[in-house]
Amino acid sequence: MSTTDQVAETAERLVQLEPSWRAVLADEFRKPYLQALRAFLQQEKAAGKQIYPPGALIFQALNATPLPAVKVVILGQDPYHNPGQAHGLSFSVPAGVEPPPSLQNIFKELSRDLGLPVPRQGNLQSWAAQGVLLLNAVLTVERSRPASHQGRGWEIFTDRIVQILNERSDRLVFLLWGTQAQKKGQHISRSRHLVLEAAHPSPLSAHRGFLGSGHFSRTNDWLQDHGRTAIDWQLPQSPS
Repeated sequence: MSTTDQVAETAERLVQLEPSWRAVLADEFRKPYLQALRAFLQQEKAAGKQIYPPGALIFQALNATPLPAVKVVILGQDPYHNPGQAHGLSFSVPAGVEPPPSLQNIFKELSRDLGLPVPRQGNLQSWAAQGVLLLNAVLTVERSRPASHQGRGWEIFTDRIVQILNERSDRLVFLLWGTQAQKKGQHISRSRHLVLEAAHPSPLSAHRGFLGSGHFSRTNDWLQDHGRTAIDWQLPQSPS
């Protein structure tokens, strides 16, 4: 076995993906760009840098929402870069962690749109369990350095995920908030899927169309009109 094959085999063994995603993404882990990305992450950790989320949670979005279960896709940018925030789901934070400003704006729109109480906690795991794929474009970040792992290969990997969803699934809803998410979704088939676009929920831009967008109710209307179960967007107050 060549050195390249050994690296690929090791990568596949270490990355414990949910089976449906593993089946469609296995070839990606044999490609040079992901081997280079893995080497980069190892070097960063060896240099003593703190990388978020923890290694076991890097692929949590895929592990939490199997491919056949996906109904809605929310595309984020990269993980939160402060300690204790990132846990592998876009915009989400673990229970007990104060929701960051972008997530607070998501909750404001959720309450305005559906009349739900503003959640007191920011763990979106219950959305993921219902088929909401909470996917960041970049899956890792260095502590206190936002966007530090952009351009290292994650974008290629997550582009492939979006491509798979576009080609293999039907009647999905893609929520593209901000220009980066919208660029990532430019090849999604509008004839087969519902694509909803708005400004990013960041405090810098939420007032430019995110607040007032009605994306949560529009998502549920689309799902129900196409024979799918609506998402219960109300979060449990104290998730495990």
